[in-house]
Amino acid sequence: MHPDGTHPGAPDLLLSDVTVGDRPGRAVHVVGGRIAWLGDAGDAPRAGRVLAGEGALLTPAFVDAHVHATATGLALTGLDLHSRSSLAAAVAAVAEAARTAPGILLGTGWDETGWPEGRGPTRADLDAVVGDRPAYLARVDVHSATVSTALLDLVPGVRELPGFSPDGQLRLDAHHAARQAAYGAVTAAQRAAAQAATLAEAARLGIGSLHEMAGPEVSGAEDLRALLVLARERPGPRVTGYWGELAERGGLDLVRQLGLAGAGGDLFCDGALGSHTAALSSPYRDRPETAGALRFDTAQLVDHVRACTAAGIQAGFHCIGDAAVGQVLDAVGIVVEELGVAAVRACRHRLEHVEMAAPDAVGRMRAWGVVASVQPAFDAAWGGDAGMYAERLGVERALGTNPFADLADAGVALALGSDAPVTPMDPWGGVHAAVDHHTPGAGLRPYDAFDAATHGGWHAVRAETAAGPLSVGAPADLALWATDATLSGVLDRRERPACRSLVVAGKRLQPL
Repeated sequence: MHPDGTHPGAPDLLLSDVTVGDRPGRAVHVVGGRIAWLGDAGDAPRAGRVLAGEGALLTPAFVDAHVHATATGLALTGLDLHSRSSLAAAVAAVAEAARTAPGILLGTGWDETGWPEGRGPTRADLDAVVGDRPAYLARVDVHSATVSTALLDLVPGVRELPGFSPDGQLRLDAHHAARQAAYGAVTAAQRAAAQAATLAEAARLGIGSLHEMAGPEVSGAEDLRALLVLARERPGPRVTGYWGELAERGGLDLVRQLGLAGAGGDLFCDGALGSHTAALSSPYRDRPETAGALRFDTAQLVDHVRACTAAGIQAGFHCIGDAAVGQVLDAVGIVVEELGVAAVRACRHRLEHVEMAAPDAVGRMRAWGVVASVQPAFDAAWGGDAGMYAERLGVERALGTNPFADLADAGVALALGSDAPVTPMDPWGGVHAAVDHHTPGAGLRPYDAFDAATHGGWHAVRAETAAGPLSVGAPADLALWATDATLSGVLDRRERPACRSLVVAGKRLQPL
């Protein structure tokens, strides 16, 4: 196998009688894991293997540009609270899990903003149903959580950390410490099963590649190593790894050791809007005593961007609030002055989320070749004049969140992701959400959204795909969809067709 995942010794494959874009009657010939020919089906070369498309739509496979594989798999196979519509329903689900699941209880996805009780679960709520068992329930944004007393007892000093609350609803440093303890209790077997579940679900959805956003506060080095080994040793979607740790703390060492795409991803410069921890330039509307918090000094970010740029390594940062986005770009600008704009642009540094971006931020991202890795499902879930963003920020600021059109029109490269398990992996849903933005004029054009969900992910990891992901010379990561519609038709009608077959590096994976 080549480092890019292609298989030069694999038999060639012809995908015949497929619709490519809006053109039916096409065929694609794959040799050595790459597209070798594309044209009219009647002119197709002979091949060792043939997959009859029967007129179905063939597209590049999707790329989910922001995923947490183990946490996603644990939600897929365990305690997922996304659909619970009340505190009582969430607590009942925890009680059921406590009766049936062994070991530590891990849950994710609760969102109190729509609950009739008007609050999230507390430590007392958990203790009443889990007793003396450790339990960790992440809020939907995974930047705060409610934990049981038994879990608190596993984290020395947690009660003295910023963000600790006696009611068990933890934020900031207290939450990060509790999360590390909770996921540190996951066994190797549980982790392997969760990661396998995530890769299988991705394949089912027509996702050919995942960007894993690992880090010491997210999942740990051993978790990342195990995922990369799993992805290499079994057929499935590609996994591109990132490690979110500052250079001053040794963050580049693991990048080099494991051959990762970059030193960043979820390197948390701030938190999340739902948890009141995203760093804003002015206070939250519903909690005027706080504007969130920046987690690093600007000098630390400058050092990280400088070290990455000098080494030719892609840096990346989690930044949601406008203060955090501005701080990161201030740091990048200092390095531009020191090392030159060409060196910075060559690294294609990434900003994850960018939910609030001032006009000057958009311009600086364009000038310095910074990629915006964004999650359209966030606007679908929380945007508009009556959603969580409006509650936290007020209507005017809420309607300015997730400015996809501003970024795209300025020429900023976009890659779409889910941030699963924050929102589920749902690539067609993400494309449609990027178009149907709550704020008029803020969404993407349909083809631009589709491009950001496919080609954008390749661009974001600095993996060029010739003229695009469906062109001669590009890696053969392809999805065949159970629809007789053209791509224009799927986009116009907001369809979510099922994936009939998934091909990654020339190998057919779906159906598994």
